[in-house]
Amino acid sequence: MFATIYLPNFYLQAACRHQAELTRQPVALIDDQEAKAVIIQLNQPAEDLGVRIGMTPSQGLARSLALKVKTRLRTQEKLLDELLFQFACSLAPYVEATAPGVATVQFTNRKNIFRDVERVLAQLEETGINAQAAIAPTPDVSFLAAHLARPILAVDEAKDFLAPLPIETLALA
Repeated sequence: MFATIYLPNFYLQAACRHQAELTRQPVALIDDQEAKAVIIQLNQPAEDLGVRIGMTPSQGLARSLALKVKTRLRTQEKLLDELLFQFACSLAPYVEATAPGVATVQFTNRKNIFRDVERVLAQLEETGINAQAAIAPTPDVSFLAAHLARPILAVDEAKDFLAPLPIETLALA
């Protein structure tokens, strides 16, 4: 069995992690190292105002002057990734840092997996990190399911989980 722990809006979480007051405000994130600064991630309040990924900051601000535009903080991203990896390592010895904000754990013992993953999600939440997780028979299915989890999802049969999903779901991963 595999578990994937996924931090949605990873770059945005890293940039805003120590600013709890921003959680209810519209926030958009840009990468200031790109030739043209465009919004790469945003939170739900910003999306509710009509701000979209790919807009320039001025286009986002035209939707609402309340929009807070933040830049990526790569040092915070690295720290957040390391923190995620440490928590994932508390579950089992076989852990892979799959992508930024994603850790995949392979379990050799099926005992108490769900409870242990719930514990790690609670610990991440206590540190101010929003995380989702899924447990599945393969790493690919656990990765996809983690994107759909609220906050945890267990998949026993991959085909039963995948069959009803629309093809657009694959764009999440």
